Amino acid sequence: MRRAIAHARRGLGRTTPNPVVGACVVTPDGVVVGDGAHERAGEPHAEVFALEEAGDRARGATLYCTLEPCAHTGRTGPCTDRIIAAGIARVVAAMEDPFPLVRGRGFELLRQAGIAVDTGVEREEAARLNQPFLTTVREGRPFVILKAAMSLDGRVAAAAGERTQLTSAPAMRHAHYHRAQVDAIAIGSETLLVDDPLLTARQVFRERPLTRVVLDRRLRTPPGARLFSTLAAGPVIILTSPEARAREVDRVRALERGGATIVAVDAPGIGAALRALTAFEIQSVLLEGGPTVHQAAWDEDVIDYVHVYVTPAMLGPDGVSLLDGRSLSPATLVEPRVVPLGPDVLIEGYVHRPH
Repeated sequence: MRRAIAHARRGLGRTTPNPVVGACVVTPDGVVVGDGAHERAGEPHAEVFALEEAGDRARGATLYCTLEPCAHTGRTGPCTDRIIAAGIARVVAAMEDPFPLVRGRGFELLRQAGIAVDTGVEREEAARLNQPFLTTVREGRPFVILKAAMSLDGRVAAAAGERTQLTSAPAMRHAHYHRAQVDAIAIGSETLLVDDPLLTARQVFRERPLTRVVLDRRLRTPPGARLFSTLAAGPVIILTSPEARAREVDRVRALERGGATIVAVDAPGIGAALRALTAFEIQSVLLEGGPTVHQAAWDEDVIDYVHVYVTPAMLGPDGVSLLDGRSLSPATLVEPRVVPLGPDVLIEGYVHRPH
């Protein structure tokens, strides 16, 4: 199963809206004869690749897979049919697939065909790999990672409205590596106005377009913002209110001419805005700020994971606080990690226990 999980990692950042899945086929005498990974939506699933590599040696063998095999026809056919036809004797799966068209049906069909099924092996590790998929299916919103850089005294900027560079080159490389693995980056309109960021994944290869999201209920985004110069890297979605969209007709037209997709979200709150992103097959969001957006998301309890880069500097009492008194430390996180990155330190961990 650990081998299957290692193969599943090959799909990170590439399979949305599908989960990442790995599989391997092992003969009764313990020889691995087939490996596979689901690497892109629309392409064969991990089980199919593993069975094709195994060929006739799959008959009587055990198939290890990180997620319940699918039992429905989507962009590809059901994996259960291929498993049964290959003559697999036993399936060991890390966890059940909560997707409504599967959700135990795959296991049931395999058992009906006389195949032994065992589940729960390395379940927690398999679940960690698929947090975006699991969160979207179960909660109807993307998996949200709070990303911020702050000083030793918990400040993210020297003063309100002032752009402040804090992190070192090693921390920046780490941040871009994680940008390459998510479906979208989101910022508030204040961050856009102050920093005018590109919001691209640099210094690292990314295969799929990266969606850039601006949370802008007042529709203040300028049509000349720099992120519109990088549309080749991925689309730009602006989430606003129906009132702002109706009021700012000329700005809406200018932004749409510049390449933006304007989405009016009826319900207030950042949770409603995040739920609107699932219509665009976005299952993971790196929430990069600023502090007003971070605080609102924290208060609505929609932050699932945090990446906080702490730099050895003090910004003083005039600086802008990250969460303004809200408790965030390794002691408050689930499975916390503290990682040195050059002169900086990364604090990361789950806010909610993994599914």
